Amino acid sequence: MRQTGPALYRCPTHRRIPVRRIGLMHACLSIAFFLSHSPTQHPVASAVGVGESVQESGPKKLASKHLPNAIQVRSGVISGGLPEGPAAFAELRDLGVQTIISVDGAKPDLDLAKEFSMRYVHIPHGYDGIPSETIAAIAKTLNELPGPIYIHCHHGKHRSPAAAASACVAQGTLSQSEAIGILQLAGTNRAYRGLFETVKNVKPIDPLELSKLRFDFPASCDVPPLVDAMVALEITFAKLDKSAAGGWQLLESTESLETPHQAVLLQEHFEELLRLDDVKNYPGPFRDLLKESQLAALRVQSMLNPSAPAILGALTPEHREALGVNWKSIRSACTECHQRFRDPPK
Repeated sequence: MRQTGPALYRCPTHRRIPVRRIGLMHACLSIAFFLSHSPTQHPVASAVGVGESVQESGPKKLASKHLPNAIQVRSGVISGGLPEGPAAFAELRDLGVQTIISVDGAKPDLDLAKEFSMRYVHIPHGYDGIPSETIAAIAKTLNELPGPIYIHCHHGKHRSPAAAASACVAQGTLSQSEAIGILQLAGTNRAYRGLFETVKNVKPIDPLELSKLRFDFPASCDVPPLVDAMVALEITFAKLDKSAAGGWQLLESTESLETPHQAVLLQEHFEELLRLDDVKNYPGPFRDLLKESQLAALRVQSMLNPSAPAILGALTPEHREALGVNWKSIRSACTECHQRFRDPPK
């Protein structure tokens, strides 16, 4: 039976967030890694291992092999990164998790969740702040679905800790100062001003109003093609970034084949993005940054010639330097795109 009360709150990507806003919230790859600024007024708790008690009150880091940046926000609520593969879901099971909330744009792995007897709820949001409707939906999920509950984005550093902290404040289970401390503990970058402002300004929601909120707890939300394309691009970039961080050295025998393949995919991702109708309607500077990244990706692809599988082992120092220059160009374009189009508060 449907609840009565305010209008049904559906997937945030279906309602209240225009398609263009969703596109801009993923306006570039989520690949700009910054050093976070940590306020001193919020103490950092010590870490506890998986399998140890996570039901004690108080935020703390959780030592984990397969859950990126896992943090206990409060008793029964954990924030972290994307759980990938059976090993990650096994860790969630060991933590007692029964419900998973994804605030990422990627489609949740419903099959693995089912295999481990967990329920997914998909409530995606961007980096430029969290709409009040989204906070209310997450808070209602915390209130009404079985816990412990794991809230994740992709890396577990920015969107998920902000969502978890905000929802707990709205739910009345976390203070404002504790919520700000969660962002410090997670290493949330202060460049994401919208996320910090959301946590700073969120207010408790009347429990009666929250109970009346109509929300259908969707397992997966459809997202526009641009969001899907950006998610795929981010995954490819992350794989290549490991080689870039190592100076394009040959680390494993399989890498000499995989890295050139990923370089081809990266260039194709950029090329396909530029063909999307939505992108053609975006501001010129946004399209220019995509084109700049696409050209740099094309140069990286040419340098890592897939027809020569041993290419990584044969690269000269000058060749590696040129690869680094082009990789830096892609990173710089993405950082600028984040700052201008994705991260500013609403």
